[in-house]
Amino acid sequence: MRPLSSRELLQVWEWGETQHPVDRALTLLVLACPETSPEKLTQLSIGQRDTLLLTLREWTFGSDLNSLATCPSCGEYLELNFTVADIQVSPEVNPTQEHSLSFADYEVSFRLPNSSDLATIAGHQDTLAARQTLLEICVLVASYQGESFSIQELPSPVMEAVVEKMAQADPQADVQLALSCPGCKHQWQATFDIVSYFWSEINAWAKRILLEVHTLASAYGWGEADILAMSPRRRQLYLEMVSQ
Repeated sequence: MRPLSSRELLQVWEWGETQHPVDRALTLLVLACPETSPEKLTQLSIGQRDTLLLTLREWTFGSDLNSLATCPSCGEYLELNFTVADIQVSPEVNPTQEHSLSFADYEVSFRLPNSSDLATIAGHQDTLAARQTLLEICVLVASYQGESFSIQELPSPVMEAVVEKMAQADPQADVQLALSCPGCKHQWQATFDIVSYFWSEINAWAKRILLEVHTLASAYGWGEADILAMSPRRRQLYLEMVSQ
């Protein structure tokens, strides 16, 4: 994997404007990982994909992560400050590896969800139905007391056990932030989604950089490629001179 240039990042932003978040993540990785085929990137577990995205985000905007959360109890806003290292766990799993589970006389073989699976359920409006579909896709074989058993008819406790086992095998896929409100002392967990977080940063950066390109092109007549090739520091110095 390699860092993306300003020109490549702007290209990703332009492509991603009309893409689903699953496709945005893959678009970023396809450009950043030219040594890996798009098919292989698609088959990475969600945790493996997100580990790569965290690294790419660190290379692009630095290690510090800043966000806001709202206390569900009193409504107070919390400012969150943490780093990539705080939430990156680098899962050591094989994306094609099968996992097994024994639960109450049930034997279940399953694999971890990947981007292709998420794309399959992207159009689902019902969250519970989407979750059930995803599990049915990832469960490979099921049996009860040694006899084959329909995956669609597995009891809820068994499916919940599968979900828990998936989370243990691929912890980066579901990052939970432990939060505590300084006002009312309420404690809760919030999900951190690197795809949406990284994309919001790219979106803000792209709009800012396009304004900078417009300003410098208008002032000096330079082309977009030349302006994007400049270091941020050099570009900022020219912008300061234009504004004087």
